[in-house]
Amino acid sequence: MSEEFGQDRPAEAGSGSGTDVLVERRGPVLVIRLNRPRVRNALTRAMAERLAAAFTELDARAELRVGVLTGAPPAFCSGMDLGAFARGERASLPGRGFGGLTEQPPSKPLIAAVEGAAVGGGFEMVLACDMVVAADDAVFGLPELRRGLVAAAGGLLRLPRAIAPAVAMEMALTGEPIDAQRAFALGLVNRVVAPGTALTAACELAEKIAAHADHAVLASKGVLARVRDGELADEYRSHRELLSGILDSPGARAGAREFVGERLGGPR
Repeated sequence: MSEEFGQDRPAEAGSGSGTDVLVERRGPVLVIRLNRPRVRNALTRAMAERLAAAFTELDARAELRVGVLTGAPPAFCSGMDLGAFARGERASLPGRGFGGLTEQPPSKPLIAAVEGAAVGGGFEMVLACDMVVAADDAVFGLPELRRGLVAAAGGLLRLPRAIAPAVAMEMALTGEPIDAQRAFALGLVNRVVAPGTALTAACELAEKIAAHADHAVLASKGVLARVRDGELADEYRSHRELLSGILDSPGARAGAREFVGERLGGPR
């Protein structure tokens, strides 16, 4: 374990391995790190519970001003653990969404620091963040259709709010990813930095935000979030009704099992 990880501690909520989500306080910044690098930080239900606990801590503690969400190299997050999904487990929480984030982001600013791939549910988590700092080698995408699945964690709602609807449609219906420079040109990414420096750059951005009055930051984010999200809460309800049958279908489970089988039985 490197010195950078030396002060990390596991979040307290949830069950299973206590090291798959690491939380570190850096002054007013709370760094939340997905830590299953062997499977590119694929999310389990227990990880979603730990993430939800970390986001709750961010909002509850007055000394914490900004959150940074990142993943242990080589990826940000490859989405849900398809092996667990094939067994009937989902990495979503009622009322909070995928990773305890997509349906109910924290009230305080949250920055995604992306190295490597942010795909599937991982990309949907990025879309739920307020700002994105990406390494030049980062990629973003919604590949669910290639597995007989649907991007059901809000990506289909948030992506056309973030970029031109026609481009969002292309990404969703082809499953093809885009690189960091393309994401920056589309307005999905705030800053593109050298590989290996996304977390440092995101924390520097977070410190700039934290230097301002807390009430002014919260009020400004609140107004902008309402403009950005509009009727998102209502859309989530109809979204669940439309897509739940697809996710619960034998075909979706079979697609997940097939994908896992292609990877020699390893979870993804």
